[in-house]
Amino acid sequence: MTRYVALLRGVNVGTTRLAMADLRRIVTDLGHEDVKTYLQSGNVVFGSSVRDAEKLAAGIAGALTDELALTVPVLVRSGRELAAIAGGNPYADREDDPTRLLVAFLATAPKKSTVDSLTVPGGENVSFTVTGREVFLHYVDGGYGRSKFTNAYLEKKLGVVATSRNWKSVRALAELTAS
Repeated sequence: MTRYVALLRGVNVGTTRLAMADLRRIVTDLGHEDVKTYLQSGNVVFGSSVRDAEKLAAGIAGALTDELALTVPVLVRSGRELAAIAGGNPYADREDDPTRLLVAFLATAPKKSTVDSLTVPGGENVSFTVTGREVFLHYVDGGYGRSKFTNAYLEKKLGVVATSRNWKSVRALAELTAS
């Protein structure tokens, strides 16, 4: 049994509303075990014998559409992947405020050419590192909420679906997938 986290994009932060009890039920009904949600923003940790993260993501997304008529991008990472992400943040030793550190999880690794051309909007002090299917973000002068270097900006510039989590959530999800 492998531990996973499914990260749903845009849940309970805009117009897409999803009760976490419904999310837990749907993931459990798909045959996954020890299902737990974290916060109200579409994070669900579960155990599964399925070894294909894309298949897991498609199953959850399909069930959300079939049962609740929600079209929500779902990204899945294994506990091992999340542990590597939590242990590999290049900015973690530079910042004490976890709200200034985020990770953007990408559905697929972006093309090298789009990564090479990615820049921070003028006048902003944001550091970023793209590593495979993640973008580590450090908002040096303020938080994510005041920046133009957002999830939507990353999706547009990199050409892939993304969903972002603050550092506190990343660490908590890593702990939940490790247990």
